[in-house]
Amino acid sequence: MQQVGFIGLGIMGKPMAMNLLHAGYPLHVYTRQEKTEQLFREAGATIYASPKELASHVDIIITIVPATTDVEDILLGKNGIIHTAKPGTIVIDMSTISAASTKRMAERLKQKHIDMLDAPVSGGEKGAIDGSLSIMVGGDETVLKTVQPVFNVLGKRVVHIGNSGAGQTAKACNQIIIAETIIAISEAILLAKAAGVDPAKVREALLGGYAASRVLEVHGQRILDHDYQPGFKASLHRKDLHLAIEQAHMLKLDLPAATHAMHCLDRLVLKGHGELDSAAMHLLTENPSE
Repeated sequence: MQQVGFIGLGIMGKPMAMNLLHAGYPLHVYTRQEKTEQLFREAGATIYASPKELASHVDIIITIVPATTDVEDILLGKNGIIHTAKPGTIVIDMSTISAASTKRMAERLKQKHIDMLDAPVSGGEKGAIDGSLSIMVGGDETVLKTVQPVFNVLGKRVVHIGNSGAGQTAKACNQIIIAETIIAISEAILLAKAAGVDPAKVREALLGGYAASRVLEVHGQRILDHDYQPGFKASLHRKDLHLAIEQAHMLKLDLPAATHAMHCLDRLVLKGHGELDSAAMHLLTENPSE
């Protein structure tokens, strides 16, 4: 069985890595969190002091970290995997980062005979725990087939989107749709309340028609319950929308609704709500002065 390295044991990465362990994969991890290190050591993983140290012991390296700069440091930095990874190693970056930067990193790694797939995910913490994530893959389809069993542990839907960076473009599209839909749901709930209609009943009815969506199902309930414990933090959604708008500008596109959603997330984070779930954008609809 392939030796798997995992870097990025946060809200999403921790359950994903545990699922790989439970599926029988020999797991090698790097983390800066002492409690997380202890948890994985007790679960049977091998712990390393740096990505560079980890890289020489594995066949596959999975990364899922917050920002483009984090991925660059892990892959290409002073203690990056590029210095020690064996030829033929496959890097799977499941972070949500810049498509353009992804292409550049893939080219650098390829010079060392290291393959890279960009494979961002959708499904939130619950999808990570359940192993039911949707995985959008950019890169060589032959390489994807090599690691398909690993993806099968982590997700229920794996789609090869296209060449390097295509997975990140698909994720940008995903984040635009979710953010705009949260705003639409927030406005619908506001209208229902103002009209004296039970918004919970409205949601129940809409889930049976064309307005139905996973966002209405999950985030609609979050909004009704005012439960903004993070499945996906507003600060990270904000980062993702900035990446999407940056890519749109590079392509000379104007995306007004996505830009509005980005500004809403900017305001939410500025108000100190960045650690809440991004469904907390409803707070801005409820209280425009927020």
